[in-house]
Amino acid sequence: MSERASTPPDPAPHGDLEQLGINVIRGLAMDAPRAAGSGHPGTAMALAPLAHVLFTRVMHHDPSDPLWPDRDRFVLSNGHASILLYSMLHLTGYGLELDDLRAFRQWGSRTPGHPERHHTPGVEVTTGPLGQGVANGVGMGIAERWLRSHFSPDVCDHHTFVVAGDGCLEEGISHEAASLAGHLRLGRLVYVYDDNHITIDGPTELSYSDDAGERFAAYGWGVDDIGDVANDVDALEAALLRAKADEDRPTLIILRSHIGYPSPHLTDTAKAHGDPFSPEEIRLTKETLGLLADQSFWVPDDVLEMYRRCIRKGRAWRAEWAQRFDAWDGDKVRWEAAQRGHGMPGWETTLPTFVPGDGPMATRKAIKACIDATQGAIPGLVPGSADLTGNTGMAMADAVAQSAAEPGGSLIHYGIREHGMGAVMTGMAAHGGIVPVGGTFFVFSDYMRGAVRVAAVSDAHVIYSWTHDSIGLGQDGPTHQPIEQLAAIRAMPNLRVIRPADANETAQAWRIAVDSDGPTALVLSRQELPVLAETGERAPDGVRRGAYVLRGAGGGRPDLVLIGTGSEVQLCLAAADLLEADGVSTRVVSFPSWELFAAQPEEYRRDVLPDGVARLAVEAASSFGWERYADATVCIDHFGASAPGERVLEEFGFTAANVAARATALLDRHSST
Repeated sequence: MSERASTPPDPAPHGDLEQLGINVIRGLAMDAPRAAGSGHPGTAMALAPLAHVLFTRVMHHDPSDPLWPDRDRFVLSNGHASILLYSMLHLTGYGLELDDLRAFRQWGSRTPGHPERHHTPGVEVTTGPLGQGVANGVGMGIAERWLRSHFSPDVCDHHTFVVAGDGCLEEGISHEAASLAGHLRLGRLVYVYDDNHITIDGPTELSYSDDAGERFAAYGWGVDDIGDVANDVDALEAALLRAKADEDRPTLIILRSHIGYPSPHLTDTAKAHGDPFSPEEIRLTKETLGLLADQSFWVPDDVLEMYRRCIRKGRAWRAEWAQRFDAWDGDKVRWEAAQRGHGMPGWETTLPTFVPGDGPMATRKAIKACIDATQGAIPGLVPGSADLTGNTGMAMADAVAQSAAEPGGSLIHYGIREHGMGAVMTGMAAHGGIVPVGGTFFVFSDYMRGAVRVAAVSDAHVIYSWTHDSIGLGQDGPTHQPIEQLAAIRAMPNLRVIRPADANETAQAWRIAVDSDGPTALVLSRQELPVLAETGERAPDGVRRGAYVLRGAGGGRPDLVLIGTGSEVQLCLAAADLLEADGVSTRVVSFPSWELFAAQPEEYRRDVLPDGVARLAVEAASSFGWERYADATVCIDHFGASAPGERVLEEFGFTAANVAARATALLDRHSST
C-alpha cells in the first residue's frame, strides 16, 4: 500500500467548537424539512456526530474537486436522511450554499428529497430505495480493488464508507450484496449500521428481530458492535479507524443511535423519522442544543471556518496523489480510458464481422465473440453473471475469476443474486474505471428491476446481457419464457434497449453499449439465428439509428412494411419472399431499438416507416406498445408452454407462412378502408 499524508495541514479541532458544529448540523436537519414541509430530520440529527467525524477526521476527500479519482467514497444508503449529506457538503465546501439548503426538496434545487448522482456535487450514487446503497458500496469496493490490482496503489488507494439503516438491512438486496462482499473478502469497505430501532410504522420490533452482527459475521465480515456511543466522537473515530485498517474483509460497525436526539418529545419515536418537527419542537430542541432558537439555517462563522479546513486538507491529499501519479511509470493512456469508462481510441476496429457462410449463431454467443475480440481494447471491462456465465455470453476468454485470492480477476461470479448483481454493477460504474457487464436470463430481469431503475435514474454506464429472450428458449416453459418483459423495460426512461437480429447487429449493439453513456440492455437469443446477408453492410449505420430498411429500400413505395426485432427478423425476410411471389411489394425493417429510433429526425423515421403504408410488427413478446408503429402484430399476449423451442414458436404462429397470411389479411383490411 502506498504512503498517504499522515498528518493534515491543520490539526483537527476538538471540544466546544466541534460540539457546536455537530449541533449546527442538527439545527439544519430540523430547519430544512420544516421549510420544505416534508423530509426526514430524525436520522440526520442522530448521525450528526458520525457525519462530522467521517468528513473531518477520517475520510480523504477534496471538496474543491469532488471527482478526484482517489478520493474515499461515501454512500448514504438510507438516502431519506439526505439533509445530513447536504449539510456536510455545504459546511465542508462542496459548493452548496445555505440558499440550497433553504430550497430543500423544491423545484430546480440542488437538494432533492433523496441524493441524486450528477445532480449535486459530492453525491456519489443515487440512493433512496433502501438497500441499493448497500450494494452500490460493494460495487465501489470491487472497482477500487480491481483498479489497484491492474494499475497500482500509487494511483488507486482509497476506502468506501457506507451508512445504512434498519430498512437497508431488511431489504433482501442487502443480504445478496453482503454475502458477495464477504465471499470476496473485500477489505476497504466500512459500513456503519445505524441501529436506531425505528421505522415508519414504529419500533423495528414490530417486524424485525434479526441479529445483524451474527448475520454479517456469517457472511465473513468483521463486526464491531460499539453500542450506544452515537454522541462520542472519539469512540466513533476509533471504530472507523479500526475498520479502515482491516484490509482482508469488509467491516460492519453497529451503532446504537437515538432518532431525533435531543428532541424533548420526539427522540426515539417514529414521528421523528419522516415528518418535519413543529416550530415549537424545533425551538425547544435548539434551546437544548444551545443554538439560537429564533434563527433558521444558522451557521456561525467559526463553525463554517472549522469545516472549510477540509478544503485545505483535501487539496494536500490530492496534490500528493498527483505527484504519485506523475511519477508512476504505468500505462497512463489505459488508465485515462478506464476512467472515462469507454474503449481505447479506435477500439471499434477490433469488433468482429460475420458473413452468412459462418453459419447460424445465437446472439448470446455473438456477444461473447464481441467481448472476446474487444476485451484488450476496453481497459475496464469486467463481465459477470448471476450463475449463468456460459449461458449469457459472459465467459470472457482467458479471464481469471475474481476472488479473494485473485482480486484483479476480470470475471465476476455474482452467484444467484440478480438484484444484488444489478446494484453492485451500478456501484462499479459510479466509482469509475470499470465497464461492468452482467448477464442473466431475460425473464429474471424482473428480479433486478429495482437496481436497473436506479441505474437509469442515475445514468450509470452499465451493460445488461439478458438472454433466452423469447418462447424460443423452449422446454424450460412459461416460468422461464419472457412475454411482458420487453414492453416493461421499454417503458423505463433512460434505458437503451437493443434486441439484435443476428451476429452483425449484435456487434453494433455492443459498440453502442460501450461507447454510450448510461445503461444499455442487450436482449439476446438462446436459439441459433442465421447471419443475414443484408446486415454486414447495413447494420453499422442502421442499428445506431434504432430501425432501418433491411430489404426493399428501392423501387418506389412498398405495398407493405414488415417490422421485426431480434429472432423474428428472419421470419419477416422469409415471409417477404412469399409475399413478393404473390406480387406484394414488401419492405422489411429491422427494428432493434425503440429508444434509438425515437431519437432520430422525423424525416428519417418517415422514410423508414412511410405514412399510409400497412405495417405489420412481428415479435415473440407482448404486443403492448406496438400500436405506435404498426397497424397489426404477430405477437404473444399470453404465457408460453414447455416444448422444444421450434415447436413452441410454430404453435404460437411464429412461422413465415403465418406472418405472410397475417400480412395479406392486413392488406385486405387496409385496402377496404
